[in-house]
Amino acid sequence: MKVAIVGASGAVGQEFLRVLAERNFPIDELLLFGSERSAGTKYEFRGKEYEVRLLQHNDDFKGVDYAFVSAGAGTSKEFADTITKYGAVMIDNSSAFRMDEDVPLVVPECNAEDALIRPRGIIANPNCTTIMMVVALQPIENLSHIKRIHVASYQSASGAGAQAMAELQQQYKDIVEAKPVTVSKFAYQLAYNVIPQIDVFQDNDYTKEEMKMYNETRKIMHSDVKCSATCVRISSLRSHSEAVWIETERPLEVEEVRKVLAAAPGVTLQDDPANKVYPMPLFTGGKDDVYVGRVRKDITDPNGITLWLSADQIRKGAALNAVQIAEFLISRS
Repeated sequence: MKVAIVGASGAVGQEFLRVLAERNFPIDELLLFGSERSAGTKYEFRGKEYEVRLLQHNDDFKGVDYAFVSAGAGTSKEFADTITKYGAVMIDNSSAFRMDEDVPLVVPECNAEDALIRPRGIIANPNCTTIMMVVALQPIENLSHIKRIHVASYQSASGAGAQAMAELQQQYKDIVEAKPVTVSKFAYQLAYNVIPQIDVFQDNDYTKEEMKMYNETRKIMHSDVKCSATCVRISSLRSHSEAVWIETERPLEVEEVRKVLAAAPGVTLQDDPANKVYPMPLFTGGKDDVYVGRVRKDITDPNGITLWLSADQIRKGAALNAVQIAEFLISRS
């Protein structure tokens, strides 16, 4: 098994190395690729040192079985043909191909079978906020069709990459030391603040991030569900959280929802409000599952359920989901 990681020096690229090692993914040969800035950097994997190669239009991907790509939409579009030229399966973490009709958009807990039909050799990894939400909603969809979703996301600095995490830490340091606050990766100071904008605004005044949740959810779940999102950047370092309101075709009892969530793959139910037990990003960082709690009836809608979830978006929201796609394909080969 020959595996490539494109964007190896980024936050997701580094998470790929950790996830592949932890899950004992079958690798006989590993190739790391990056930009001119990261080429030549060395990383250890399973006791062996690997050097990042410069990503180029050549035959470096000959013989590669799976290429995990996390280097931005522009790079994915430019190099897709080079990566897939000799038959590699490109599992892409960018937004480049997610809504293309001939590219499956896959969350294994929801629609793993979609990965089997990939005419261009590309499988798209959804947006992190979408992945987290659909993992929790699919078991509820199996009880009763979800007609409508309202969601507010609480997204950590890590969603904007390793440099953004470092900037948040630097901002707190600047504040403590009474220095001018460093602001570069975000439009405003994030420390001690929340920013109600992630990505650029569209013509309908929703942001691109919010529209991703609308469009990607429908494609993954093969559903006509309507999703209205407000995506907010908060000053936690890692792991995103979401407050989710759903309306189903038939009324659901809280206990039946809790029961299916507790049994669902990729979900950990953490729901004991009487003892202050609920998911929080402080504790979901580094974990594989989507943690769900605060499950309750929506008091404004007889067919409504409300819940809270939190998950590590670098892990399940990116690297882990991509690796699970490859694991599924291997199990079917």
